[in-house]
Amino acid sequence: MMNSDKLDRRLPLVLLLLRLSVFLVMAIWTADKFVKPDHAAKVFEVFYKIGGLEHTIIYIIGAVQLLIVIGFVIGFKKHLTYGAVLLMHAVSTLSSFPKYIQAFDNLLFFAAWPMLAACFALFYLRDADRLWTVGKSPLPRLEE
Repeated sequence: MMNSDKLDRRLPLVLLLLRLSVFLVMAIWTADKFVKPDHAAKVFEVFYKIGGLEHTIIYIIGAVQLLIVIGFVIGFKKHLTYGAVLLMHAVSTLSSFPKYIQAFDNLLFFAAWPMLAACFALFYLRDADRLWTVGKSPLPRLEE
């Protein structure tokens, strides 16, 4: 059984790695809005039932998402940015529900579920996520 001191020292690294890996996915999804706005518009149409989005709207959505994702990766306003990332990914995961029915034709969609769990873990444990974050407060040092 791991004592709390050992857990307190290990947890920040685990949370940092989760945050960086979630950021990687979210950054690519954000970049897609700038690099391939037609693809992003099609995603909104197919998965969110929002059709006819012009490139300008896609760019605005991308810019807002970029600010959130950058805030998330640097640990800025964690309650808001971690919550927004959790919400964005939850909507994305749940809007893909028809893909889960045809499971063996859409295996990659199932990767969304562990990422959703990672987003939840980061939001839930945001106060313990202090490694490489802005305005971080140092972890309390436990007396040995």
